[in-house]
Amino acid sequence: MKTKDRIILASLDLFNEKGERNISTNHIAAHLNMSPGNLYYHFRNKSDIIYEIFKNYRLLVETYLKVPDNRVIQVHDLIAYLDSVFNGLWAYRFLHRDLEHLLANDERLRAEYRLFTLYCLSSIKQISKAMEDSEIYVPLREDQRDSTALNTWLIVTNWMTFLKSVHEEGDERIVNREAIKHGVFLVLDYFTPYIREDKRETILALQDEYRFGNIIPLA
Repeated sequence: MKTKDRIILASLDLFNEKGERNISTNHIAAHLNMSPGNLYYHFRNKSDIIYEIFKNYRLLVETYLKVPDNRVIQVHDLIAYLDSVFNGLWAYRFLHRDLEHLLANDERLRAEYRLFTLYCLSSIKQISKAMEDSEIYVPLREDQRDSTALNTWLIVTNWMTFLKSVHEEGDERIVNREAIKHGVFLVLDYFTPYIREDKRETILALQDEYRFGNIIPLA
């Protein structure tokens, strides 16, 4: 593996585990048993590393948010989309955990993230239209496609923030991979009114596999 790729992967692991604000380039270099000078040969600063990590994340998302071009879209495709989205959310969780801070500190990242958001909203709309065409969703108006795409995006990108805000600091029991994937349950719950009656039972059965305990604390 190239040194640059090792730095990116190690940084992602450290940012996810410790939080981006708690990790410096010196921490990354020490973790890789390399000199800071060697790291700076590949990246000028931490912002450059974060930007490269984001580019990898964007490529991952853009790879799977596509409508099949050789077959009709199916119910299980909806699950696959959401599963991939929330797996990606977990794999790159530091980006979503402190997004406002990251965007405020890098104009380049902020501009790219805006384009990424617009791409994702457009892709979600295309998937929704394909679901209508294959008679999984009821027919939607254009404004409904816009709102469902936006609300889906908001659930996905804010789910981790919600979990962290309503549970005590360090509660790994709830802020973990399975809790993150409960977001699939929520998105499907949101889409239930738009699913045709003859497909609803299948969706509900698949949805239940993503239910995760008492997400909202009772006390």
